[in-house]
Amino acid sequence: MKGHIRERSPGHWAIILDQHDPATGKRRRKWHSFKGTKREAQVECSRLITAMSGGTYLEPNKLTVAAFFATWLKHIKSQVSPKTFERYSGIVNQNIIPLLGAVVLNKLKPIQITDAYAKALLEGRRDGKEGGLSPRTVGHMHRVLKQGLSQAVRWESLNRNPADAVDPPKVEWKPVSTYDLPQSVDVIEAMRGKPIFIPVLLAILCGLRRGEICALRWRSVDLAGGQMSVVESLEQTKDGLRFKSPKSGKGRTVALSETVIAELRSYRAQRAQEALRLGKGLSDDDLVLAHPDGSQITPIYISQQWARAIGKTTLAHLRFHDLRHAHATHMLANGVHPKVASERLGHSKVGITLDLYSHVIPGMQADAAATVDAALKAAAQNRNGSNPVAELPPRTKAE
Repeated sequence: MKGHIRERSPGHWAIILDQHDPATGKRRRKWHSFKGTKREAQVECSRLITAMSGGTYLEPNKLTVAAFFATWLKHIKSQVSPKTFERYSGIVNQNIIPLLGAVVLNKLKPIQITDAYAKALLEGRRDGKEGGLSPRTVGHMHRVLKQGLSQAVRWESLNRNPADAVDPPKVEWKPVSTYDLPQSVDVIEAMRGKPIFIPVLLAILCGLRRGEICALRWRSVDLAGGQMSVVESLEQTKDGLRFKSPKSGKGRTVALSETVIAELRSYRAQRAQEALRLGKGLSDDDLVLAHPDGSQITPIYISQQWARAIGKTTLAHLRFHDLRHAHATHMLANGVHPKVASERLGHSKVGITLDLYSHVIPGMQADAAATVDAALKAAAQNRNGSNPVAELPPRTKAE
């Protein structure tokens, strides 16, 4: 393995690497352009020779970050859901390419990524408004960039992932906003008699997501047994609607309270009467939530109806998804085990539940401390016989 440098013009060098093709025995040359001093060119030549000998050499090419991510999006499309692909495409085309797209892929350095994040935070908006992106959005950008560049390493377009050496901006933790128990009662009563009532009930008392509510069919609702099966979710994309598995990738069974059972019985009877007026019966294959003519209701329609209805009240104007948060916090605050709450909400791991609703944990810890303290006092009382003062024995000097 040999190499030498040749000056093309002042400060510009050609690095020529000579190697033998093992298949033909002929000499092959690799040319690299370099800008700098003669000494720096010699160091770079030595580095390339070492890389070629060690198997970490990359062929010189001018593939840009923009061109690579266009290929990567085609590759990832078949591996994620359409909704996830839409998010990836938006982040790549609106955030990554405008900031890093012109950079040659194998020349991309961590410092360039860091500078891109800083610029995104200051002036990264692409919706025609001034200002930058939030740290959370830049964090999403970092995850997509890191995932794409990891694929570049596997495809041997890069030796290492430069995003591994970059930390995304810190996202300030904020507890989820939701309704407490009295407010939840007010929400339910305020929505009674409105088209949004059943979706609100299923979210605030069962913890269902919008898409899960839209995909729920009567065959999955066992009013006699007091439970429902959440096996599908309705996803809305630019290409239309599609039914898919729930977010965790698997179905779950949700127990129904007496309140939910009674309201669903009444609602089913109402839906059956509407169907009869249209000259057809209500079957188990019909969607629980539908327009009077039986047509499908979309997740965005639920959000629109909720925003319109809650806007006419004096209650906090939160998102529809925050009703699901209300169900979670009510469970945890009232002593439901986090594992049970996680399964009811359809989280893939109990850690997700604990991370999202950690603001409820302090109250749970206080209850746990009081429970342990009471148990210790009871044990001390039992050991001391009929001693009415349930206290732990004082520590001795020996102790």
